[in-house]
Amino acid sequence: MDFAGKEWLVPNGLGGYASGTLKGESHRRHDGLLVAALPAPHGRMVMIDRVVETLVLEDGVRVPLFDLLEDFRLEAGLPIWRFVGHGHTIERRLVMPHGQNTTHLSLCLLDGGPVGLEIRPWLNIRTNDGWLDRPLARPAIVRADGLRLELAQGTLPPVRLEVRGPEGEIRLDGGTEIEAFYPIEAERDYPSRSPLWSPGTLFARLTLAGMVLLATTEPPAIADALTTTEAFAAEIERRRRLVAQAHPSLRQGPAAQMVLAADAFLFDPRTRLDLIARAQAEGDQVRTVMAGYPWFMDWGRDTMISLEGLTLATGRPADAAWILRTFARYIQDGLIPNNIPDGGTDGVYHAADATLWFFHAIARHQIVSGDDATLTLILPRLVEIIEAHRNGTRFNIKVDPADGLLAQGADGFMLTWMDSSTPRRGKAVEINALWYNALRLMEQWLGRAGDAEGAARAGADADRARDSFNRRFWNPATKCLFDVVDGEDGDEPAIRCNQILALSLPYPVLNESHWRPVFDVVRSHLLTPVGLRSLSPSAPDYCPFYTGNLASRDRAYHRGTIWPWLLGPLVDAWLRVDPSDRAGARAALEGLIPHLSEYCLGTVAEVFDGDAPHQPRGCTAQAWSVAEWLRAWVLTA
Repeated sequence: MDFAGKEWLVPNGLGGYASGTLKGESHRRHDGLLVAALPAPHGRMVMIDRVVETLVLEDGVRVPLFDLLEDFRLEAGLPIWRFVGHGHTIERRLVMPHGQNTTHLSLCLLDGGPVGLEIRPWLNIRTNDGWLDRPLARPAIVRADGLRLELAQGTLPPVRLEVRGPEGEIRLDGGTEIEAFYPIEAERDYPSRSPLWSPGTLFARLTLAGMVLLATTEPPAIADALTTTEAFAAEIERRRRLVAQAHPSLRQGPAAQMVLAADAFLFDPRTRLDLIARAQAEGDQVRTVMAGYPWFMDWGRDTMISLEGLTLATGRPADAAWILRTFARYIQDGLIPNNIPDGGTDGVYHAADATLWFFHAIARHQIVSGDDATLTLILPRLVEIIEAHRNGTRFNIKVDPADGLLAQGADGFMLTWMDSSTPRRGKAVEINALWYNALRLMEQWLGRAGDAEGAARAGADADRARDSFNRRFWNPATKCLFDVVDGEDGDEPAIRCNQILALSLPYPVLNESHWRPVFDVVRSHLLTPVGLRSLSPSAPDYCPFYTGNLASRDRAYHRGTIWPWLLGPLVDAWLRVDPSDRAGARAALEGLIPHLSEYCLGTVAEVFDGDAPHQPRGCTAQAWSVAEWLRAWVLTA
């Protein structure tokens, strides 16, 4: 197996995780053996950057364990390493019990005689997205005995390291410092070197019975509730149940891998104590969606796009309801948050589409689960949202009274999902497709609720928006849709992926006569084996590679970079244009399957280079990339 450039990830259901390379290294500043999700204002903290394991042979020869790496595999999505050499075969496993900031690292001798194993932990406690060029602060040693070591820094909870195994002991050496290098940060033109500190080593005699390194920020009553054997068994059983309750088409092969990948993004934001208090007072629970590992938190847009694939396709409707009600509590001025920063409790609202996707997610949940209660609960807030958009809300998000289309734009903000170096101020094609969809849903919901006047008004607004959309957005020169009309530079004719939403949503705003031409243009210019390009290669400002420093990557982000999440809308459009061609639509999804064994194994990246060989880039695991694949796979079953 080629280990180069490949990574692993284990989440804990709280937003925390453990991650690294298959070769046992930390290549990103976000990597760590224990990245704990701590209460605000801390957020996610890298408590243990890495550990270095060394075999100590009978003759005193010291051998770095990862020099003997022979194999790596995932079992139920959990990483397993196999090492062979010097007459020994050793297996290494890692698990984080669900709902705990705890990592169990287990090593077991499969073949050969007992051998010494020394583990040196390396620390520079920092936020998971914090810069590396900050001074090193050594934690204070709170406790050290033969088995346990506790380290504390500032107001953070102490991190406990414990070695469990024959002849286990901790050997303090007064502290050692090294300078670590993070090559991914160097590639991205960020600070890439950081000091690390180690208080000493943890030692055990490795036998057939194995040994364990426990790393945790939890109190002993929680962290010690499960033995390592019990922790592995419980997590594997939990994951088995996740696959068993998913849609039948998702219960085996790569689809089952995707179900386990989806679980990583659903998390309990226990760090937001005020939100939890409000929900519990109402007899409710909170749940949200991690947009992407390792640096994103929960984003409204990503959450609502991902909701159906992450929860409904996987048989988790209760999670869907909790997510929708959680975001309803955040509504302000007719908007749901664009994102909620790590370590914070207040939302940031600069998005024109997140709230419109909220309507879509509610509809899909109600249709799939039959949960009328959640819709009834949120409906008054949805009425407020529609009124706020009609009258105007933040960032100049407002219906234009001249044509009934939704416009948006404010200096210094990029409000659509193309939120990097792509302002798109004016009337964006997908924003108005979503606005029309929301109006049709409100027409239906208000009618069922007995509000005939409100339903009629929503229907009239929808009729007007559709008429204006089809007059304004059709571009006969390209035989597809303008990306933006009434923009800062007039109408934007660039061939972009956004137009696919005009025919993919449940209520398509585009006239049926234009479905096939738009679909054909998108398919011929933008479709790749791993997703849709964000801009046609024929455009003069097309960027084939998402590489370099931040400015270079920002330029490329929505100018040709491939987004796998758009395979979902593509499949919707495919089946709308040709309902009988399920095989063709399914084939469009199969190109992502080989990707499960590259980059971060078992999951799907955020983006890919626009040009072949379409290298994966960005976040190693992205919620909507996984979710839309799952949803579309079920759709084409």
